[in-house]
Amino acid sequence: MSVLLVTFPFFALVLCGYVAARRRMLPLEAIPGLNGFVLFFALPCMLYRFGASTPIVQLLDAGVFFTYLACALLVVALTVAASLNHRIRWNDAAFGALVAAFPNTGFMGVPLLLALLGARAAGPAIVTIMVDMVITSSLCIALSRLDGAGQHGMARAMRNALRGVLVNPLAWAILLGALASALRLELPGPLAKTIALLGDAASPVALFTIGAVLARSQMLAAAQGHATIPLSDYLPVALIKLLLHPLLVWAVGSAAIALGLPLERFALTVMVLVAALPSASNVAMLAERFGADSGRIARIILLSTAAAFLSFSAAVAWLV
Repeated sequence: MSVLLVTFPFFALVLCGYVAARRRMLPLEAIPGLNGFVLFFALPCMLYRFGASTPIVQLLDAGVFFTYLACALLVVALTVAASLNHRIRWNDAAFGALVAAFPNTGFMGVPLLLALLGARAAGPAIVTIMVDMVITSSLCIALSRLDGAGQHGMARAMRNALRGVLVNPLAWAILLGALASALRLELPGPLAKTIALLGDAASPVALFTIGAVLARSQMLAAAQGHATIPLSDYLPVALIKLLLHPLLVWAVGSAAIALGLPLERFALTVMVLVAALPSASNVAMLAERFGADSGRIARIILLSTAAAFLSFSAAVAWLV
C-alpha cells in the first residue's frame, strides 16, 4: 500500500487525460498542442535541471549504458522474431519491437522514479533515455524499412532516424545539462527560475498528455474502421514490455555485478524500474508517420499503461 500511495497519483493523471479526451472535454485538436508544450518546453527544462545537478560521472556511467543497451537490443531481436508472421511484416514488427523496448521514461519515468528513489535516480534514468532515443529508435526505424528496401532503403531510414535525433529537444536538453554539470555552470537567477517553472509543469502535463494521446490513438483507429486485431498480435508484446524487459535487465545487470563490472546496485535498481515502465506513448505517432499499424501499437501502449499500475508497483515493492 505504501508503494501504491506513491504510484497512484501518476497513473491517476494518465486516466484523467484519457477520460478528458474520450469525453471530448479536451478537443482532439488540442492534444498535439499539449504534446508540443511538453516536448519542446517543459520536459527539456526538467531534463536540463536534472542533468545540470547530477555529477557528470553518473551521466557517463559506462556500466549503465552498455548493460541497458545490451538488454534493449535483445528485446528488439526477441520481439521481432516473435512477431513476424503472414500478417505482421518488418514494418509492424519493428515498431512492435520499439514499443516493447522503449519505456515511457521521459514523460512518466523520471518524475515517478524521483518520487520513489530521490534525486540520485536521475543519472541512470537519463542514460537510459539517451540509449532509447539515439540507438533503439534509430535501429527499429531502420528495420521497419526492410519491407521496401528497394524503394526506401535502410540507409535512408537510418539517415532520417538520426536526423530526428538531432532535432529532438530532449537529447539537446540532456547534453546541455551534462555540459553545465561538467563545467559547473549556473544560470542567472531569472533564467533559472523560468526553467524551474517550466520543469515543474512537466510531470502533471506530461502524464495528462499520455492519457489523452492514448485515447486519441484509440479513437482514430475506431474512426478509420480498423479491423479487429487478434489478441495474439499485441498481448505478447505488452507482456515482453512489462515482464521480460525488466527481468532481462535484472538478470544481465546482476551478472555484470557478480563479474565485477562497474555497475552499482542502486543504478541497476533504477534500470530495472525504467524497464518495468509502460511503453512510450509517442511510438504510436511515430508508427503512424512511417505507415505501420498504429492501431496495434496503440493497443500495446494502452494495455501496458493500464497493467503497469499493478506490475510497476509490484516491481517497486520487490526492489525498493
